[in-house]
Amino acid sequence: MDKIIILLGPTGVGKTGVSILLARALNTEIISADSMQIYRYMDIGTSKPSPEERAMIKHHMIDIVNPWETYSTGKYIEAAIPVIDGLFKKGKIPIVVGGTGLYIKAMTRGIFSGPSADWRLREDLLSMENEEKGSLYNYLKKLDPGTAEKITPHDTRRIIRALEVCLRSNMSMSQMQKTLTQPLPCEFIKIGIQRDRKELYRMIEKRVDEMINTGLVDEVKRVVNLITGPGLWNSKLSEINSSLITHHSSLPSMQAIGYKEITLYLRGDITLDDAIRLLKRNTKRYAKRQFTWFKKEEGIHWIDITGIHDNEAIFNLIFDVLTHVSPFFTRYCF
Repeated sequence: MDKIIILLGPTGVGKTGVSILLARALNTEIISADSMQIYRYMDIGTSKPSPEERAMIKHHMIDIVNPWETYSTGKYIEAAIPVIDGLFKKGKIPIVVGGTGLYIKAMTRGIFSGPSADWRLREDLLSMENEEKGSLYNYLKKLDPGTAEKITPHDTRRIIRALEVCLRSNMSMSQMQKTLTQPLPCEFIKIGIQRDRKELYRMIEKRVDEMINTGLVDEVKRVVNLITGPGLWNSKLSEINSSLITHHSSLPSMQAIGYKEITLYLRGDITLDDAIRLLKRNTKRYAKRQFTWFKKEEGIHWIDITGIHDNEAIFNLIFDVLTHVSPFFTRYCF
């Protein structure tokens, strides 16, 4: 059976650098499993591999959609399958790298093909929620209690999608997931890298500072300008048409950590220092949620890299696991 390596872990743990070494050792290519690296123009805030890294190793599923467009897990799988098949035909082992649990889950355990988006229905549901906070979650608990248990009451986007599936298909999302799910027919070797939480949080804080220093604020301005139209930034900050920013801030791309917080600053709601503090806090919380998600997944070979910051050393630990899991990988040992 064809093999796929999945290298996963929380944001900021150090996946990118070591994935380059792994791909070079196996003479293969990388498939990103990051739901925000799919967007063009959003480079700094999503920590995309650098142009130099992408020149060394071919990366797929990066820069494939514009930030004003919507994307789904189903579209991701549809686009990733031909890439995977192409690598198999070349005799290569795909390396999937990322931290978006839904993408990895869909690949390894399958995904249902639900109804397409109904924007009018979504607007009606959002109006209901605006009139009475919590009403949509209570509605979902009645229609699909199984899905409601897996979604927090504050995750409006996922609640609306679950209700949309129920109302347009007369079948709950939880029922669809049980009956219409089909994983890719491959052997998945899942390797997770983790660090002591305090160390990871320090690394996250340092990375956020580097993002700010390398131009995250200007990048968010450019992305918002692309979404809303030219001329938005031709006035002083206090005179910016904040209603335009508010209207487009609900796009999935603008919900990305970093873009959401900096947009609040650009809109004049908070100071830049407050935005940076929020960005660091929200990134840490996201890393914690990722780790909680992955801990529930079966078959992950975890490697603790606390205190290790040399990619070669981390690569050696990963390769030891690969050769232990499957003798197939001993052919790559030197």
